[in-house]
Amino acid sequence: MSQAIAPTINAHGAAIPAVGYGTMLFPEPERAVELIGHALNCGYRHIDTARKYGTEQWVGEAIRTADVPRAEIWVTTKVTEENAKADDFARSVDTSLKTLGLDYVDLLLIHWPQPNVPLEETLGALAKAKRDGLAHHIGVSNFTIPLLDEAMAKCPEPLVTNQIEYHTYINQDRLIAACRRHGLLVTCHAPLARGAMLDDPVILEIAAAHGKTAAQVALRWTVQQPGIGVVPRALELSEIEENIGIFEFALTDAEMDRIGQLKARNLRVIDPEVRRPVWDES
Repeated sequence: MSQAIAPTINAHGAAIPAVGYGTMLFPEPERAVELIGHALNCGYRHIDTARKYGTEQWVGEAIRTADVPRAEIWVTTKVTEENAKADDFARSVDTSLKTLGLDYVDLLLIHWPQPNVPLEETLGALAKAKRDGLAHHIGVSNFTIPLLDEAMAKCPEPLVTNQIEYHTYINQDRLIAACRRHGLLVTCHAPLARGAMLDDPVILEIAAAHGKTAAQVALRWTVQQPGIGVVPRALELSEIEENIGIFEFALTDAEMDRIGQLKARNLRVIDPEVRRPVWDES
């Protein structure tokens, strides 16, 4: 089994592996530890989870059984918007660490913005988790440009990333530019748009030219952009191996431009009714 360790993207002292294994939605929970463990064993050094996913226990079990030292594994988890108040936030972090069986996480994120709790309060709780050593780095997720501007102004500790939906079929140019303006990395959830672009003729043509899969080309396009990482989910061992193997080739500038034009479709696959922010328009 090859071990293609991903390079890192870096900001404010954080070195995040550019490809991680996403753990949202396991239709067969009994396979979760096997899948996460396989990811670690074939080179992944970044595992992305969240309280809301319900996968923290499986992530912890996989880490304990994998032949990889904890210090080499980047673990990201998130506090859901239901726990945005300071006391609830602290309890959520404590529960996450106990469920994971870890003393700290490498990255702790505010999972979704919560309009009914002052952002300053949630940011204060996030920063306290970092100061207390429960998280080595902190960031946000699903934050729009105005929320990002507010968070950067009010957070007492440095933020390192905004985890957002980003893939070849969505236009996030303005939001990515805002992240870069603030010196933030971009981490992409749903980087394959849940498979939406895998039959796209442009991606398939480029994949054939490189002898790669459509998923590999779509992921490569994303991580070939500066300061951007991905956390795709995969439910087959072969797909896990495919997703970490995207550093064996590079796309040309012309190929990057062709794929980049697909963002005109502006497809958003994660758009929850209850907590939907007012999305930035690109």
